[in-house]
Amino acid sequence: MVEQAPTTSEGSKPVVPFVDGVISQDEIVATAETIAELQLASGMIQWFPGGHADPWNHVETAMALATAGFIDEAEAGYQWLADIQLGDGSWHNYYLADGIEDSKLDTNCIAYIATGVFHHLLATGDQGFAETMWPVVEQAIEFVLELQRKSGEIVWAKKTDGMPWSYALLTGSSSISHSLRCADLLATSLGYERPSWVDSRDRLVDAIVNRPDVFEPKDRWAMDWYYPVLSGAMIGSDAEKRMQSQWDTFVMDGKGVRCVSDRPWVTAAETCECAIALAAIDETEKAHDLFRWANALRDERGAYFTGIVFPELVNYPGEERSSYTAAAIILAADALFGQNPTSSLFTDHS
Repeated sequence: MVEQAPTTSEGSKPVVPFVDGVISQDEIVATAETIAELQLASGMIQWFPGGHADPWNHVETAMALATAGFIDEAEAGYQWLADIQLGDGSWHNYYLADGIEDSKLDTNCIAYIATGVFHHLLATGDQGFAETMWPVVEQAIEFVLELQRKSGEIVWAKKTDGMPWSYALLTGSSSISHSLRCADLLATSLGYERPSWVDSRDRLVDAIVNRPDVFEPKDRWAMDWYYPVLSGAMIGSDAEKRMQSQWDTFVMDGKGVRCVSDRPWVTAAETCECAIALAAIDETEKAHDLFRWANALRDERGAYFTGIVFPELVNYPGEERSSYTAAAIILAADALFGQNPTSSLFTDHS
């Protein structure tokens, strides 16, 4: 249960996960090394050499590094976010090594710091680090909640001139609902109380489950299918029905999850995230199948191609191997491994 205090002691490392017959501990470490190689001296973790970084995927890679035992690298990643946080608690959408690529303020990307810092607390038991990051998390969450509408949904982004976007996204709001849960658990772990965050999450979840029409239609995208389950917004029979409803639309048997419903483009990250969502509803056999299929995109160094096109078997975009894809592999392995305090972060929503 993620609500319980971490079982590791301060300064300890998690057990490197593995999945029998699919990926070993040494292979997980090799994959984490390919992520660490993309980390700049500033702490920023690029998508690929010379590429950009965004706060959401940056946090995802930091979580993966911590899961594989790369604690110093993970903390350097969080420190980079602390160093560049804007005065209102936000971050820009995309950063380059020497500046900003896209200046808009994406609420989902901003909220995800709460998931990352709580994950790090679970991984290490380091209350001191969590306390250091608390002001960063608090400011980020307060910024995001300013963009929550009365009907519960959270607008997906804000322009730098202060003008909010005109709509909310189901995937983004679902991820934010999980980040709000992690923010509340982090607050509780550190002795703070933020009941307004709990209320905001309850209203957001209510919108996700009961008022899907308040979100911009993105039915073509697989993430809109499984994210309400991955995030814990939908649980129990609702979650089971959700995963059954579009299985044939998005899952290519023996290959993985399409990123969009109308193209044979399978991505390892979406396949791994869907596997975690399945693990959350105890569909462990299907989850292991998807995870095994995703590992077909591993290269000889332990990096992962972002995607593949069937039946041509052409990797895309180009020959890209992305840090966030490697991170999704590690986090999915941990979820299926099930023996770390971090393993249940996305699978136990009770």
